[in-house]
Amino acid sequence: MTRIDQTFAKLKSEGRKAFVSYIMGGDPDLETSLKVMKGLPGAGVDIIELGVPFTDPMADGPTIQLAGQRALEGGQTLAKTLDMVRRFREDDDTTPIVLMGYYNPIYARGVDRFLSDAKTAGVDGLIVVDLPPEEDSELCLPAQAAGLNFIRLATPTTDAKRLPKVLQNTSGFVYYVSITGITGAAAAQAADVAPEVARIKAATDLPVIVGFGISTPETAEAIASVADGCVVGSAIVKDIAAQKPVEEVLAYVRALSDGAHKG
Repeated sequence: MTRIDQTFAKLKSEGRKAFVSYIMGGDPDLETSLKVMKGLPGAGVDIIELGVPFTDPMADGPTIQLAGQRALEGGQTLAKTLDMVRRFREDDDTTPIVLMGYYNPIYARGVDRFLSDAKTAGVDGLIVVDLPPEEDSELCLPAQAAGLNFIRLATPTTDAKRLPKVLQNTSGFVYYVSITGITGAAAAQAADVAPEVARIKAATDLPVIVGFGISTPETAEAIASVADGCVVGSAIVKDIAAQKPVEEVLAYVRALSDGAHKG
């Protein structure tokens, strides 16, 4: 069992939903980013998604794109993002960490080297948004063999024919994208999400976590109530972009996690 599997088993035994938060590694700079990251578990975060900045983030909206640009301009790299994980693990050996990003930086590093480095650093799972199931042999299957969960995204356009393919080698959890479009584009609606989550859960035993379009404790609670938990990314990144003190950012995360845990 990975840390992700253990976390969901624990939450299930407690009758609680999961709160997942996303931050971009190295935004606005490495030390501030690491300080936020280290504060997330204390703010109620169950799983951390750590973004790896990339020059062409096609699935991301302006908020995450700009975060990636800030990080890259500050010198953030895949190696430095893995180092963030190592430094986080010095104090926390239980909170799961999922690296989220694109295949190019991993390919450039070399898949075998990357997987070895990621596992050693303390990474638990990967979300690589530009590798479809047809390319599972590239990274998904080697990642699973290395003991890392490979988490896939399902969307409102993932129809009954496509869903089994998406689920086939997925592990850890399924990330359901609540809206059609890019990150940070619109508000998620629980009434729209509920039947889609039910459809996915009928096809898999994996937890279904819903992301995109969640920015208030109320929405986090509503979405978590119809799923196994929720993810907030752009809204947290906006606070970081506004140069709010780390304590303020974490207070906002705490309000969101409290909402999700009521779900």
